[in-house]
Amino acid sequence: MSYVVLARKYRPRSFAEMVGQDAVVRALTHALEQQRLHHAYLFTGTRGIGKTTVSRILAKSLNCTGADGSGGITATPCGVCAACTEIDGDRYIDYIELDAASNRGIDEIRDLLERAAYKPSIGRFKVFMIDEAHQLTKESFNALLKTLEEPPEYLKFVLATTDPEKMLPTVLSRCLQFNLRPMAPELVQQHLAQVLKAECVTHDDASLRLLGRAARGSMRDGLSLTDQAIAFGGGRLDVEGVRAMLGSVDRSHAANFVRALAARDGRALLGGVDALRERGLSAAGALEEMTRLLQQMAIEQAVPGALPDDEPDTAVARELAALLPTDETQLLYSLALHGRQELNLAPDPHAGLTMILLRALAFAPAGSEPTRLSQTIPAAMAPKPAAQAPAAVAAQPARVAPTPARSQTAVREPEPPSWIDEPPDEIETAGGRAAVAPLARPVSAPVAAPPPASPPPEAPVLRPTPLGDVWAGLVARLEQGQRVAALARELALQSELVEQQAGPPPLWRLRVERESLRTAALRDKLTAALADELGLPALRLELEDGSVQDTPARRIVAERQRRQQEAEQIIHADPLVLQMLAEFKTARIVPGSIKPH
Repeated sequence: MSYVVLARKYRPRSFAEMVGQDAVVRALTHALEQQRLHHAYLFTGTRGIGKTTVSRILAKSLNCTGADGSGGITATPCGVCAACTEIDGDRYIDYIELDAASNRGIDEIRDLLERAAYKPSIGRFKVFMIDEAHQLTKESFNALLKTLEEPPEYLKFVLATTDPEKMLPTVLSRCLQFNLRPMAPELVQQHLAQVLKAECVTHDDASLRLLGRAARGSMRDGLSLTDQAIAFGGGRLDVEGVRAMLGSVDRSHAANFVRALAARDGRALLGGVDALRERGLSAAGALEEMTRLLQQMAIEQAVPGALPDDEPDTAVARELAALLPTDETQLLYSLALHGRQELNLAPDPHAGLTMILLRALAFAPAGSEPTRLSQTIPAAMAPKPAAQAPAAVAAQPARVAPTPARSQTAVREPEPPSWIDEPPDEIETAGGRAAVAPLARPVSAPVAAPPPASPPPEAPVLRPTPLGDVWAGLVARLEQGQRVAALARELALQSELVEQQAGPPPLWRLRVERESLRTAALRDKLTAALADELGLPALRLELEDGSVQDTPARRIVAERQRRQQEAEQIIHADPLVLQMLAEFKTARIVPGSIKPH
């Protein structure tokens, strides 16, 4: 007998076996028990969380005849009658699954609707299940609408999709919608432990934690990864083997990076990246583990003691939470999170990781002092001492003690704002124009006046066009739907739509000044996003060189300037502001302090 993979072998065959979808199971169970059956159901959620499984269990509940052949509609299908066994075996004639990813055209839907005209052959209900329904064409949706709204009493529709935002509103309004949620790593870990116990596979808790995280909320992915890990480990699971298979990075590397950033030690950061490269460890895995560590540090800083004591990673997170202020922890988390998207753009992933870490070092909060290296950096990662270190640096105190309680922190004297030394403004008064003197600087802290600020650069000229209105609105929709990112998004923002020709396929010509954006790869990405957004089967996009006058980017700048000028006019004309400027001779409106809402 051939081997059955774990994801199929342990696929739930009843609502009682479903894991992590209590809300959906409860609603469907009550509906079946009370015979309150809808004619169309829509199950949404990410991959591998049970959409098709719920559909099959629902089909069994509707058609189950019981072990003795006298059963009716039930929330607990018997699993032994012909309907139950044939649906589980994917051979029940009255249960039809259609994969819209490969059968999305109007012909396939028409064929499905022709079958709907005939009553069930052997079952109580015909159940049509359309998987990845959002990939159906607009024509297919329109052909389905009438039957979907008023199907025969013997017909039930089940739609499943990972992207409900792409579904037509007219389809959504005709369906009873259920959202299946991604599963927590702890829940995946518990279920994998039960499966491995049933399979008599030796394992440790650390390997299950890694698999639970790698599943990303998908139980099917978790079981598939477990299958792979068993094969990789020769019939058993251990943490080192699972980490090597997944390309995960040990927590110690991420902790060393955080320690080096707290100590402002660039040499240690470079040494840590070299260590990853020498061991063949993933740069993306290191950045992901660093993101997870920073998240735990932020939790500990905001709510001390909130991290579970039984987790092996908690001790390190609590130790490092004391090394950084909360705002710097948040900054590092943001830089690490967004940096994961840049690794594929770098010459190689480890070079990209180096730049991300150096960026985090460069953006350290102004005025913060490094933590003493001897208290934080392991000897293996610490840089060699310089031949001659300045005495002031050697004697520099640690910025914060490495304990959760920060009892002693250095207090820095605030510096006066830079605008103190700027020439006074003139304001309108009843008797004419009067100069407003700046606040006097304390005699004990004389500071030389800064050089005059250079005037801001002029904004590019915007000359709106009708095609520019169309293009700006379409680019805004692409951004809202997150259909373009990185350089493809930049291409859309910096382009000017200069021509539209009818197809088939339609031809759009974009004018782009920047040569670096006029590449075939970026054009193809933008073309695919536009065709998807407009529901077109195909679209031709041509890029030409030339100066632009109406781009979404220029419109954004123009709108920002308009709002800024409007805000400044409101403040300068405010009666209360004018009264304060007149009454207090040292008062003034700080340049650059006015921000529009």
